[in-house]
Amino acid sequence: MGQALNILVVEDEPLIGMMLEDFLDQLGHRAVAVCETVPSALAACEAGGFDLAILDVNLGGEAVWPVAERLADAGIAFALATGGHVTPPPAAFANIPTLSKPFTMDSISPVLEQLAPSRAA
Repeated sequence: MGQALNILVVEDEPLIGMMLEDFLDQLGHRAVAVCETVPSALAACEAGGFDLAILDVNLGGEAVWPVAERLADAGIAFALATGGHVTPPPAAFANIPTLSKPFTMDSISPVLEQLAPSRAA
């Protein structure tokens, strides 16, 4: 991937959020924010400043779908992260790339490549 990406991370488990930040850094990217709740993630969406997002499906029992809808409306690509959600995502998000926990750098990199906005040379 040619250019570093600014990535919004929405993850309610602090250790997983820190691990994602570390992986992104090692891959040459930057987590611009790590949000643990839907309201904080929606505020980060309003603030902008990121190229794409990684969204944990379940934030402490609250579904992340309002954030996914906001990103989709804004045309910002995102991946869903899950430890094996029981309920399938809403139909509008059925084809969104998914990262399965536990994450590895080898599993994150191809998803970022797939989501990266095309950049003019």
